[in-house]
Amino acid sequence: MTNQYPYPPTELKAPEGTNPYTPWIWLIVVLPLVVALPALGIDWGSLVDLTDTTGMSALGIYANPLYWVMLLGGWVAYGLNAWFAYLDWRELQRRGVPKPFHFAWVFLSSGVYPIGRSVVVRRRTGTGIAPMWATIATLVLSFALGMYIVALTMVSIFEQMAMYSV
Repeated sequence: MTNQYPYPPTELKAPEGTNPYTPWIWLIVVLPLVVALPALGIDWGSLVDLTDTTGMSALGIYANPLYWVMLLGGWVAYGLNAWFAYLDWRELQRRGVPKPFHFAWVFLSSGVYPIGRSVVVRRRTGTGIAPMWATIATLVLSFALGMYIVALTMVSIFEQMAMYSV
């Protein structure tokens, strides 16, 4: 059987010893946790009042400045993640990594770019998988924080139900 390609395919390998880690990838990994930190300062249980027949207690979250820090911080982090992904992608190209994972994948989610980037960079350099594991850890921590907030809120609801059922 003959080769169907007029030229042999080139191997996509970075120069030997290429450092796959940039400061930008680590900022992308850490930024979601920084934005979520204000959630720890909100008293989630106080936002639920079962005796409120007007529904105004449900709006209490909007009076909390930490909520606004999280909300606005999320939008800022989204933009910064896009900028950092572009800088990371450009730096990998500058270092000689052929066809690095495209930075535009960051627009799907803050976790897509570091995971895809790590897989591609590892194929090209033989190393560089740490941002993937750090991103997975960040996603797990974010999920745990969300479950913690749900648990605090549920405890408050059950305590109020117990008080008013007597």
